[in-house]
Amino acid sequence: MQSARHPDRTRCVPVSGPRRCARVAAWLSVLLAASAGAAGATPLDYFLHTAGPAAAPTMRLGWALTALVVAVVIIVTVLLAIAIVKPRPTGFALDAVLPERGGMRWVYIGTTLSSVALMAALIYSLVVLETVAAPERRPELTIVVTAYDWWWKVEYPDDGPTSAPVVVTANEIHIPVGEPVRIALRSADVVHAFWVPQLAGKTQTIPGQTNEQWIEADRVGVYRGQCTQFCGVQHAHMAFEVVAQRPEAFAAWRAAQAQPAAATPDADAAAGKRLFAARCAGCHSVRGTPADGMQAPDLTHLGTRRLLAAGTLTNTPGHQLDWIQHAQEIKPDSLMPSIPLSVTDAAVLSAYLATLR
Repeated sequence: MQSARHPDRTRCVPVSGPRRCARVAAWLSVLLAASAGAAGATPLDYFLHTAGPAAAPTMRLGWALTALVVAVVIIVTVLLAIAIVKPRPTGFALDAVLPERGGMRWVYIGTTLSSVALMAALIYSLVVLETVAAPERRPELTIVVTAYDWWWKVEYPDDGPTSAPVVVTANEIHIPVGEPVRIALRSADVVHAFWVPQLAGKTQTIPGQTNEQWIEADRVGVYRGQCTQFCGVQHAHMAFEVVAQRPEAFAAWRAAQAQPAAATPDADAAAGKRLFAARCAGCHSVRGTPADGMQAPDLTHLGTRRLLAAGTLTNTPGHQLDWIQHAQEIKPDSLMPSIPLSVTDAAVLSAYLATLR
């Protein structure tokens, strides 16, 4: 059987039924993209290994607190088992037995040890916070990241003396390797949290204020990030990627991203451009064209990104059309509507999107 969406695909469910296979495929694509993110890394690598100086102290703190919690659980479990197994004397009365047998002494010892352990954990946490508060060198690059339900707007503003042009992209942050980068965090709607486990701890984005964080990558790679503050039904599908590049590669990427959209080379792409202006330009922008929407991701260089819809799909022509036509099935309650397209409209729109590189 074939799919009504794409004639070359096997159909997962009847056309008239719910398209659950699209959702399952979307979730699987997220996991596969994460697994292939950084030189063959597995998803656990994003939480068990660090790749930058801002993340290493936080990771050590996490392991220390984990060890403390495990030790407490083991001790309490052992004591509870002893209390259950050990026979009690006839006529046992807690008030009478504890003083006579020195039982309160163990209560005092346990309370003291717990207080010391918690105080040590507090001091260690404060030391780590101070360690990662600021990088050793002043960041030369500032990136403004604004969280939306449920995607990330990424802006590279004009950074003064270098007169670098403004770059706007979405869900993909490029940084130069070996250089600290200041991240200015904002929210356009509700509270979100910005977290790249391998590069830094998490920082909340709060409406009406700008929070700051810094990240730095020790090596070239792709590092997955995620919103870690529950922000609605698609919170789990609000991911992004940090792409760490050699300085010269980063400079070339930024220069290319600053360019306006390329001219449409053929009639199909030109027709797709007109369709985009009529159906998509109210929300999306494409620099160098009349499309100047501000409520959705900038698509000027859509083709250079690895993922779509904040990490929900891989960026392929098929997934682009799938997302446009079935957004509410793939990512329910997102602000992207499902837009029905005829076969001809889908073909010309795909031809135009292919020029956005």
